[in-house]
Amino acid sequence: MAPSALCVRCSLLVLRKGYRAPSSSTWHKYGNAPVRGASTSVFNVFDRGMKRRQKNWAASQANAQQYEYLREEIGDRVADRVFDVARTFPFALDIGSGRGYISRHLTKETVERFVQADVCEEALKRSSASEIPTINVIADEEFLPFKDNTFDLVVSSLSLHWVNDLPRAFQEIYRVLKNDGVFIGAMFGGETLYELRCSLQLAEIEREGGFSPHVSPFTAVNDIGNLMGRAGFNMLTVDTDEIQVHYPGMFELMKDLQGMGESNCAWNRRCLLHRDSMLAAAAIYQEMYGAEDGSMPATFQIYCMIGWKPHESQVIC
Repeated sequence: MAPSALCVRCSLLVLRKGYRAPSSSTWHKYGNAPVRGASTSVFNVFDRGMKRRQKNWAASQANAQQYEYLREEIGDRVADRVFDVARTFPFALDIGSGRGYISRHLTKETVERFVQADVCEEALKRSSASEIPTINVIADEEFLPFKDNTFDLVVSSLSLHWVNDLPRAFQEIYRVLKNDGVFIGAMFGGETLYELRCSLQLAEIEREGGFSPHVSPFTAVNDIGNLMGRAGFNMLTVDTDEIQVHYPGMFELMKDLQGMGESNCAWNRRCLLHRDSMLAAAAIYQEMYGAEDGSMPATFQIYCMIGWKPHESQVIC
């Protein structure tokens, strides 16, 4: 098995590679579904327009692939879970697909037709080739432009943590699934980047007498199961995993987050940090979390979730 392609400036400590489908030409269709901004409901934590611009900027960079190591790894893990379901899916949807981090690991024996949906047009334009016939559609996770009961499988990798109305997103996924269809997804969890969050807060308290949020909020694992259950899913499985990446320093970590399109886009974000606070945060990070080799670890917590749309053939004990 070939090793993951890692960013040259960091080492991914958890590696697990699966099957990589051979490249082939694909055909694309950019749908005319509306790309909407933040949800009009009471859930309005993130500036969705800002997130779309961040992702488009990141995807358009000449060295964009240098920052895809996390998306590659988690996309591979989601694909592995698809292989664990012993069936062929005639029609599948990837929500927040980016450049196709899941589809590149799947085969046409497992998924016969595929739709990749994302708000990021630049990522879709640069999506990787797959042996599965694929359509690319610009679409918002909260407003899926598909009819009810359309897909046999819905997957998602590292996208849903930027959704304002997560209950609605799960309801939309449930709506477009056929009966006995399955949703398999992964998203960042609540302990993601706790080292960076703590260091920035301590530095600002020390230098400025208070702190502002610089790392976006994440959903708690207990809430995921509750929200999926409320949306109608059954036979739920939600578990957590952690990936730790070592960086030369805090500023290299922040540069990689920007390159991933994972910069903070919360409405209450503070756009600028004082230079003294940034230097203090880097020193605190090194002092509190630095490894013996001088590198700085960053923890990414991953929620992995599976839920089925009910069907009379399902046996629930």
